[in-house]
Amino acid sequence: MASRTLWINNSDSGRYRFSDEHPFHPVRLELTEDLLSKCDAIDNDQVAPSFSMEETERIIRAIHRSDYIDCVIDLSTDSPSDDAIKQAIRYGLEEDGDTPYFPGMHESAVAISAGSIAAADAVMSGRAEHALHLAGGLHHAFPDRASGFCVYNDAAAAISYIREKYNARVLYIDTDVHHGDGVQWFFYTDPEVFTLSIHETGKFLFPGSGFPHERGDSSGYGACLNISMEPYTEDDSWLACFNQAVEHAARSFRPDIIVSQHGCDAHAYDPLAHIHCSMRIYREMPKIIHRLADRYTQGKWVALGGGGYDHWRVVPRAWGMLWLEMNEHPLLASIDSEPNGGLLPEQWPDISSDKADGPLPKTWLDDVASWTPMPRRKEISEKNKANLEIALQHIG
Repeated sequence: MASRTLWINNSDSGRYRFSDEHPFHPVRLELTEDLLSKCDAIDNDQVAPSFSMEETERIIRAIHRSDYIDCVIDLSTDSPSDDAIKQAIRYGLEEDGDTPYFPGMHESAVAISAGSIAAADAVMSGRAEHALHLAGGLHHAFPDRASGFCVYNDAAAAISYIREKYNARVLYIDTDVHHGDGVQWFFYTDPEVFTLSIHETGKFLFPGSGFPHERGDSSGYGACLNISMEPYTEDDSWLACFNQAVEHAARSFRPDIIVSQHGCDAHAYDPLAHIHCSMRIYREMPKIIHRLADRYTQGKWVALGGGGYDHWRVVPRAWGMLWLEMNEHPLLASIDSEPNGGLLPEQWPDISSDKADGPLPKTWLDDVASWTPMPRRKEISEKNKANLEIALQHIG
């Protein structure tokens, strides 16, 4: 094995860019790579190229409708046709929507899927034990339309590739604060793909789904688990529910590989949700998933990025700790033992912080002792526990 954990090259993902003002911005990746470089945590031996674009297009056409793809291709040109512009709203790509079309959209979205498939192939072939593709995790895309900043569903493409080539059972774990709806519905009737999502309840947050009664259908009934969390949930409740849910899922499903999505927008600083967690959950969740992979899948683990809209204060630290955990990096010892996780590198970031929302953090973890406690903590935790009990009723 060339490397225990592979970092999948994200360079092509920089073209997946709606606008400078759009919340889904590639600066998140630049900041994360810069942070890890300053920590000497990435070397050239760990960087892997992307998958064949031609083969990726074939896989995308196998999971997305051809009329949708054709419209995406037309809207990706510098001068889209009038018909494609008229059809944009039908496919979730209207100019004033969440996922507006832009030049090069098709090519960059295919490149992102290529990276996620490359990660899956590296792990399933035995070339690596773990692989991380932070540009991936576009979990809201549907077979026939874009949604929630997502054009093509790279997670579904990677899982479909694993099923087609390796006939492996896949446990998909989604930690984004928004329900992993697209991936769920792609595999809702498939008993060989278990989808688990922990997220803020759809009663108050996009996409308005992910309730405990969504459990799969037909032969896939029981292979879907949704952990719906109340607004203003804090670390202890979030982690208790997550740990119990993934343990139940892995024990009952017995996967061959874990594919996880690591949106980091359940943080209290994130502007697009209402959860009140700290960086602690982004240290602990990868650790929990790592243990599951060691116990159930002989270490096979593919991790993808996802949401996260506090670009400067949250995303680089969360994704940085994900990579460190996947590599069992020595820096974790100090993060776990020093006050607030220890200091970040003084020279980070090299990128201008003019657009940062407030002062940049100095430590890996947050000083939660300085935060105002949630007044409804007990009530929120009890509701989360009750929702979890309902969700787990169909899990063995």
